[in-house]
Amino acid sequence: MNQRLFPIFLILASFSFAQDTDGPKRFTLDVDPFYGSILLHNPDITHLITEHPTGFIVGFNQKTFGDKEWQQLYNYPDIGYSFVYQNMNNSTLGENLGLYAHYNFYFFKRNLQLRIGQGIAYNTNPYDKNQNFRNNAYGSHLLSSTYLMLNYNKENIFKRLGFKAGISLLHYSNANFRAPNTSTNTLAFNAGLTYTFGDDGEVQYIPREKEKVTEPIRYNVAFRMGLNESDVIDLGQYGFFIFSGYVDKRLGRKSAIQFGGDIFFSNFLKELIRFQSTSFPEMEVAENTDYKRAGLFLGHELFINKMSVVTQLGYYIYYPFDFEGRMYNRIGLKRYFGRKVFGALTLKSHGAKAEALEFGVGIRL
Repeated sequence: MNQRLFPIFLILASFSFAQDTDGPKRFTLDVDPFYGSILLHNPDITHLITEHPTGFIVGFNQKTFGDKEWQQLYNYPDIGYSFVYQNMNNSTLGENLGLYAHYNFYFFKRNLQLRIGQGIAYNTNPYDKNQNFRNNAYGSHLLSSTYLMLNYNKENIFKRLGFKAGISLLHYSNANFRAPNTSTNTLAFNAGLTYTFGDDGEVQYIPREKEKVTEPIRYNVAFRMGLNESDVIDLGQYGFFIFSGYVDKRLGRKSAIQFGGDIFFSNFLKELIRFQSTSFPEMEVAENTDYKRAGLFLGHELFINKMSVVTQLGYYIYYPFDFEGRMYNRIGLKRYFGRKVFGALTLKSHGAKAEALEFGVGIRL
């Protein structure tokens, strides 16, 4: 894996979640041990599901009270950072240690908390063709990781101490930076304590009038790049480049819809075509098959202050080489720098099968 790219990932994630707050400073610290099971999302990892993973999640959270408009729109979420330790209780898989940026969203009079965290994790025992060939889940030490927590949350039950309990979902994958990359998903039950500190006294949430947002159709151009590898182990990592153009239309303060196209220059496909044409003649792949692809997509963008969450569903209209089917999807984060320029970190997949982690820049006119 080209590990130099992952600090960029962490910096972009931190930018995406770092929203300045000018109001009262109140914080919480929570510690949640968990116990769970690895989900069988792919039969290729059946041999790795032997025991129940255990671990803990430590979260640091800053409260928001509505001094920014976006905070009121999303019911005054928390902004935070977290650390996750997970022992897979399987010597082949090893242990995972992760750092994340996260949001806590609240529902039902702030008794139900949904946490969404994104970050990077370090695996202690990835695939090695000589020493650990059975680990087809993690092909590298560094992994992209996402986790979700849905918890009953009650703060300040006794003085500053509170309680939370619920379920968590933890995902680890290297997004095909290096094969193999079957990945794991853990569903766990968690319970723990919270501690509140910072400004004392009663704090009032600031209500704000909702502003109506109307915009003309906007035109976007984006360039994405990165490294990835096919599922054939040791076939090599190759750079890819994607040029995208699309239009978007705001539906209100929170959302916009998108329509556009992508042109893909995926060099790992060039090597995969050569490999299949020479090693597997029964597949009837011509060595001069074009490795490029082009697609059209529909998308949605959810705006949260200076960042947004992007989801897109696409279909290849130019598809000379069959790789994982004609449908593709993309999900990720955008961070706006001013009104026009943005950076993006997105995961391109075919269903649940990741193809690449994309680093992008663009302009919205």
